[in-house]
Amino acid sequence: MAGQNDFASQALFKLTQDQTLIQLQFTDATSAQADALRTRLRQFDGTVTRKGTTVSGLLAYEATKQLSDNWLTWFPGEQEADKQLTNVLASYELGWQANDFRFELREKPMIYAIMNITPDSFYDGGRYQTKEAVSAHIAEMVEAGADLIEVNGQTTRPGYTEVTPEVEIERTIPYIKQIKLLYPDMAVGIDTYKLPVMKAAIDAGVDVINDVNSFMDDPEKLPYLAKQRVGLLTMLNGRGNDFTNLSEEMHTFFEDNIKAITDAGVAFDRIALDQGIGYSKLPDSKQDFVMMRNVDQFNDLNRPMMVAVSRKGFYKQLLGLEKDDRLPMTLITETEMMLKGGRIIRVHDVEETRQMITFLDEIEKGYWLA
Repeated sequence: MAGQNDFASQALFKLTQDQTLIQLQFTDATSAQADALRTRLRQFDGTVTRKGTTVSGLLAYEATKQLSDNWLTWFPGEQEADKQLTNVLASYELGWQANDFRFELREKPMIYAIMNITPDSFYDGGRYQTKEAVSAHIAEMVEAGADLIEVNGQTTRPGYTEVTPEVEIERTIPYIKQIKLLYPDMAVGIDTYKLPVMKAAIDAGVDVINDVNSFMDDPEKLPYLAKQRVGLLTMLNGRGNDFTNLSEEMHTFFEDNIKAITDAGVAFDRIALDQGIGYSKLPDSKQDFVMMRNVDQFNDLNRPMMVAVSRKGFYKQLLGLEKDDRLPMTLITETEMMLKGGRIIRVHDVEETRQMITFLDEIEKGYWLA
């Protein structure tokens, strides 16, 4: 379809990319097999056609997975087709490698928990300033089901005050070490754009570096990081950009950024993306709403996309909600973005997010296969 120039082929190709749909074609089926295939594919709410001994279907990823899981039960003896289905699904894997952690995100998003150790963070600044308070909050997030805890030593909210690398290191490194000591099976990230802080964090055992400057503001970053094994979360910082065609220019940015990072020697599966919601040059959040809607425009890049909308200021601008009243709308926004392909959910509220993901996962798996 990608090589065809007619409108129908191009439209279908874009639809399959945006919605992660999988086109399957089964050939040389017996009449009974073709009838059974048609019935099964329709149970998955797929688009199905049959022409002689050939059956074609268009299915969602989860439907294809369940078809593969049940294949030999429904079509005993068809091991070759079973193997081919397995290979098709493998080609759609969406893995994020971070040191020894590998997050498989095609089937279920991960919870990326925020641990702010700053006096001026937009939501919880100053809330966790003592060792006891930080330790208790970390324990809560682990118990609630966080997949990763990110330590932040400097806010990058609009109008933020920059601190020195030394101050940021003093704020963050002890807690990275503490989490690694107490919870060795927990992945740890750090939100920093400063190379000295990155180096100190990696020495302390951090697994993910989250850079609001997309690793491009210091020519020493990528050569250094190429020699490491940490995962990289690269963000589009829109504060210096005047966009005309927002989705198209964002896509071009990520294409170029991924190329620059991989050309430096960083493995493709170490990279994840962040649109930069909240980092618009405009103060009215209009670009943020576009980014919440257009997540599916980047699914073709085959890299996990972050959803970072937890309790942000646009809930106040649009709905008048104060910080402590923004959780319901945060969960609704996260759900919308997850359904379009967002896979890394950056949150303050781990327990409620885990509940939302669990319930949504059950709905997404909801096919009746009687």
